[in-house]
Amino acid sequence: MSTHSTTARPTRLHRVPAVLRRRWPIAVGLLAAAAIVLTGPLGPDDVAVGVAIAVSCYLAAVAFSRPWMAWAWCLVGTGLVVASRLLDVPPLLTNGVAAVVLVGVGIVRGAARPALARQTAGLVLYGALVLVALSVPPGPGLAVAALALLGHGAWDLWHLRSHRGDVSPSLAEACVALDVPAGVAVLLLAFVV
Repeated sequence: MSTHSTTARPTRLHRVPAVLRRRWPIAVGLLAAAAIVLTGPLGPDDVAVGVAIAVSCYLAAVAFSRPWMAWAWCLVGTGLVVASRLLDVPPLLTNGVAAVVLVGVGIVRGAARPALARQTAGLVLYGALVLVALSVPPGPGLAVAALALLGHGAWDLWHLRSHRGDVSPSLAEACVALDVPAGVAVLLLAFVV
């Protein structure tokens, strides 16, 4: 009688799909970053809209007290950009108004005050950076917009580590993978402009 098991030991190749299944948000974020950078030309206003959508995703999750709502708001924010461009309205304006509305929704719905205050502070901080980016010449404006994107990557990481209840951890992970590489690429572009 043999004491050896007849089942095959998993090899590294068998473990790769499981790792990929756990890390799909990183793939989504990297693909989105590549799409943003490679579909250029990028200006400060383009990057600013991306930052506005990122901020409003977090606000939506907190306003509705549903972390998964951040993923849904990615689609809503993108839809607002498309609708804005069709109606010849600045996409940053529509996304900015939507973000302020989300703060109001959070207040009316009685969202957790610390979380809503945290996300509202993010809206003010990133909104200010975006406004600075749009008020200076294109080269420096692109650099400021890139720094806002990189800063939001740090915001994502902070939420991934410390505030997992605010947004879906998968969204925070995807955003880190989007914001940091795209921010670095846009920062490099700023020196070319």
